[in-house]
Amino acid sequence: MSENEEVPAELRTLANDPLEGDPAVAEFFGDSFERVESFANLLADQGVLRGLIGPRELTRIWERHILNSAAVVPFLGTGTIVDVGSGAGLPGLVIAAMLPERTVVLVEPMERRTAWLFEAAERCGIDNAIVVRGRAEEVRESVEADVVTARAVASIDKLVKWCAPLLSDQGSMAFLKGRSAPDELERAKYVLRRAGLVGEVHDAATLASVEPTTVVTLTRA
Repeated sequence: MSENEEVPAELRTLANDPLEGDPAVAEFFGDSFERVESFANLLADQGVLRGLIGPRELTRIWERHILNSAAVVPFLGTGTIVDVGSGAGLPGLVIAAMLPERTVVLVEPMERRTAWLFEAAERCGIDNAIVVRGRAEEVRESVEADVVTARAVASIDKLVKWCAPLLSDQGSMAFLKGRSAPDELERAKYVLRRAGLVGEVHDAATLASVEPTTVVTLTRA
């Protein structure tokens, strides 16, 4: 499906997200809700056309993407946040919308996705996001992170190899992962040891009606 094609009528009926308009969502996001909602609406409107999400995702924008991304925020410490492989802006633009006082750098190698990130940030009033085109291993000379985050990019061992050079001396990482996170962390133990990092798996809750998200944090040993 190209960017100029419309979503077929039979798929538009999927955009009945059960959390759309739920007052619990607005309460959860508080002062940041307007920016977050603007991004959620833009993603629902443009995400399929621009190849950022699949058509079947339209019924769960809030649960699967927005709240899932928001779950990592309590683990982001202080300082500059770098979202590696930002793609559709998940979690980077959600984080930036929720933490307007923080600088959030969105690192993304694909030109069409960096164009989307620029556009989405501008249209949603997210002015603390900086978009950098490139892979993590290509931007280490120009980007320094106090916290690195990523969602659905690669395994933990690969992320550490790519992202450790971006970290400040006291930097940390917080990755959004699935249920196999403990096994993935175990497989990465030698890479973590070489990088001087210690891993921990967390169940990160958002709404009571939404299943907790798994967050893996990596901190200096």
